Amino acid sequence: MTVARASALFLPTLRDAPADAEAVSHRLLVRAGYIRQLGAGLWTFTPLGWRVHRKVEQIIREEMDAIGAQEWLAPVLTPADLWEATGRAGIPELLKLVDRAGRRFVLPLTHEETFTFHARELQSYRALPQSWYHFQTKDRDEPRPRGGLIRLREFIMKDSYSFDRDEEGLERSFRAHEGAYRAIFDRCGLEYYAVQAESGMMGGSESVDFLAPSGSGENTLVRCTNGDFAADLEIARAVPRAAALPAPLAAPEEVETPGVATCEALATFLGIDLAATSKAMPVTREDGTVVLALVRGDDRLEPAKLAAALGAAVRPSTEDEIRTAFGAEPGSLGPVGFRGEILADETLRDGQFVAGANRTGWHLRGVEEGRDYTGRFADLRVSTEHDRCVRCGGELSFQTAIEIGHIFKLGTRYSVPLEASFLDEDGHAKPLVMGSYGIGLARVMAAAVEQHHDEGGIRWPRALAPYDVHVIALRGVEQQADEAAGELAAGGADVLLDDRDLRPGEKFADADLIGLPMRITVGKRTLDDGMVDLRMRDEGVDRRVPLSELQSEAFAHGETA
Repeated sequence: MTVARASALFLPTLRDAPADAEAVSHRLLVRAGYIRQLGAGLWTFTPLGWRVHRKVEQIIREEMDAIGAQEWLAPVLTPADLWEATGRAGIPELLKLVDRAGRRFVLPLTHEETFTFHARELQSYRALPQSWYHFQTKDRDEPRPRGGLIRLREFIMKDSYSFDRDEEGLERSFRAHEGAYRAIFDRCGLEYYAVQAESGMMGGSESVDFLAPSGSGENTLVRCTNGDFAADLEIARAVPRAAALPAPLAAPEEVETPGVATCEALATFLGIDLAATSKAMPVTREDGTVVLALVRGDDRLEPAKLAAALGAAVRPSTEDEIRTAFGAEPGSLGPVGFRGEILADETLRDGQFVAGANRTGWHLRGVEEGRDYTGRFADLRVSTEHDRCVRCGGELSFQTAIEIGHIFKLGTRYSVPLEASFLDEDGHAKPLVMGSYGIGLARVMAAAVEQHHDEGGIRWPRALAPYDVHVIALRGVEQQADEAAGELAAGGADVLLDDRDLRPGEKFADADLIGLPMRITVGKRTLDDGMVDLRMRDEGVDRRVPLSELQSEAFAHGETA
């Protein structure tokens, strides 16, 4: 293996973190010299950071190869007509461009269209199943990049695609990828949870999200403390507290509510439980039709659940659209008399609630679904910390998490519009049945730092560390330090030798910050006793080890690191 000399490396460690860095991984990866910012959401990996990135890549490659997946490399620049055919060209985060000849292209967030295009060559069932993957740059017109490597405008992703003849084959491919993902994240030393998730813009019938609990992240992991339930907040179902409902009425009763425009103000005005009110959330489909979504007054609407229930993306209705559809101002809206589609949360299925009267400044008591309006029910609410587990009634915990991987059953979502079909055994042409599977390599790095650090810096899991051993050479024993580093390299370790002309304290601080699993300090006492100090990064305690036994001692510790 190699010995890298710190004196020859670009190793720009910093004592202070960037002022805008909130995430631990952001602060430490910048301070330790692993990444540098080029622009908002645009990060460069330094030689040290790129070594970690390549470690993650190799682990993924090995596990993908182990399930029979074949590695490709597809272009970033993609003809726009492929995305138009699948109906995804209008995604706001999709970057678009036109070349000098007027040809339209996209810089894709993911490569379903590209690989489905190539899968059109799979013309017979005899060629199936197939599983293809690649590592490629993705671009995203991200409006709010944040958290260092957590939310980026450009990043490298491993995405893979399976092609099968039927749903049974897709199930096998899906579970094979799920097993490979577990092996990948186990090898990366991560704590993670595989949970049911919302498919979002990808579409399909089922998806599983791999969430790594962390101090920062874009996702929320919901778990039962009894261990029998886990889900992404976007899809998590939970049992809310029971509402204290007023006595039922034979028919809705109007009540004047001047200046009352929120459920909180309404509950206070009427002296009732906030959960006894209903919250009206008008949304508009792409064709301009308004849909009324209803949740309990003490709940928030989950946009992902709403989009899944409607089977389409929607946006909040404008005030003009609201006035036209309801004949009233926002704050006085309700289901009674509304002629459009009504989608109500399950919590409104039984009982009577106070709702807007569709008359500005008025509300209705005693509104009951089935008697006063007809709606369709779905789980639309955002779970809260006061809810209970749907399976056992246990307490729920909510943790910030980083999405490190996501797998999807796509079915024929892409193969039908792109005409990717095969001739089956019965002689009939059928669309390929697909799965899609992604891992964000930079997010794996960020999650590892979020989970493995202390006040001194990063504590890399051995599998991800850029080097195995950090040898610190103090003044006067440079030759002995060279010999120690060479012996370790000869034994199969990647070694970082700190041969810079710095004070010992500066070298030790950098070593803690960079976070290699093992540190060997060669000092003046080595000349007297032929021994060095060996410290495991996650233990923080030095132990004297003879130079003659360094290799065996180091690797004995390294095996369990």
